[in-house]
Amino acid sequence: QVQLVESGGGLVQAGGSLRLSCAASGRTFGAYALAWFRQAPGKEREFVAAINWSGGTTYYADSVKGRFTISRDNAKNTVYLQMNSLKPEDTAVYRCAATNFPRNYVTGDEYAYWGQGTQVTVSS
Repeated sequence: QVQLVESGGGLVQAGGSLRLSCAASGRTFGAYALAWFRQAPGKEREFVAAINWSGGTTYYADSVKGRFTISRDNAKNTVYLQMNSLKPEDTAVYRCAATNFPRNYVTGDEYAYWGQGTQVTVSS
């Protein structure tokens, strides 16, 4: 029903910034809550940030609070993750996700649609 495609990943030095994008096809983002998750090799999937359908409410993991910002564009079909003050421990595959039935916003099981992921590598 929904296809999500991430972009913007890459290699950056510690302290640098990246902005990830996630664009939808097949359906509009308008009625969906959107989120970013990440997973590093050998580690469990981790919630990063989420945003409600209107863009008026956001949620952040403690590990990224104050450094990352999630937002939606004017058309509400793309979600962004602005990442500042990056640390080596931020290295992971970042995936966007969408749900039309949000619950607590931070649990992967509540998201029905997932992107393929984009690699973010932060060097020391």
